[in-house]
Amino acid sequence: MSQILPAGALAGKTALVTGSSRGIGADTVRYFAEAGANVVINYRNKAPRANKLADELRGLGVDALVVGADLTDADSVDAMFAEVEKAFGGLDVLVLNASGGMESGMAEDYALQLNRDAQVRVLDAATPLLREGSRVVFVTSHQAHFIRTVPTMPEYEPVALSKRAGEDALREKIPALAEKGIEFVVVSGDMIEGTITATLLERANPGAISQRREDAGKLYNVAEFAAEVAQAAVEPVPANNERLVGDITSFATE
Repeated sequence: MSQILPAGALAGKTALVTGSSRGIGADTVRYFAEAGANVVINYRNKAPRANKLADELRGLGVDALVVGADLTDADSVDAMFAEVEKAFGGLDVLVLNASGGMESGMAEDYALQLNRDAQVRVLDAATPLLREGSRVVFVTSHQAHFIRTVPTMPEYEPVALSKRAGEDALREKIPALAEKGIEFVVVSGDMIEGTITATLLERANPGAISQRREDAGKLYNVAEFAAEVAQAAVEPVPANNERLVGDITSFATE
C-alpha cells in the first residue's frame, strides 16, 4: 500500500477504527499507523486477524491496542473504552466503520441495532475521551445516504434504511460535539468491490455489482475507499459535514 497521509501527520495521535480487523477498517487503520498514529484495532470475532494486523503495525514504530467488542452490547463498548483510556488516555480520531445487517440468523431488528443504536452508543462512550480538535468519521454508502430520494435493491433496503437512521442520529450530535471542539464528517461511497456486503448482494442478486459498476463507470476497491476515509480524518471538514466519494450522478442530492 502506498502512503496516503503525509508521514508524521498523525504523530502522537491515537485513532480507533471500529471493525478494523479486515477490509476497509483494516486498511484505514493501516494508513493511520503509517502516518504515525497509535491505533486501536476493534474486532467482533476475528481476534487472530486483528492480532496479526497489530503486529504488522507495531513494526512501523507505533503502539497498537487490540480490543474485541460487540458494539450492540453496552457493557462490551464501555469495557473497550476503559481499555483505550488506560492505554492512551484519550482519542484524537474515531472512525465508525463497523456495520452490517445482511447476516443470516440475526434478530429482525439487528440492522437497526448495529447501524443506528450501536453507532450512537459508541460515540457517546467515546466522547469523554475525544480530545479538543479530534475528529469523528462515520462511514456509509450512497445507497444508504440517498435512500430517501433514490430506491436501492430490495436486498439492501433494510440495511440502507438503518444506516441512514444511524447517520441522522449522529448528525443530531454535531452541535454538542462542536461545543467540545470535536469535528464530525460523513464519508459516503458507492458499492465497494471486495467487501462482504458486495459479495452478499451479488449472491442475492447476481449481476448487481457489475451493473452498478457499468452505471457508475468505476467502483472503488477496499484500499481506495479506505484512503478516502483516512483522508477524511485529517482534511478540512467539507460542506454539510459530508465527503461523497465517487460518482453520484445516479443519486438525487438532498
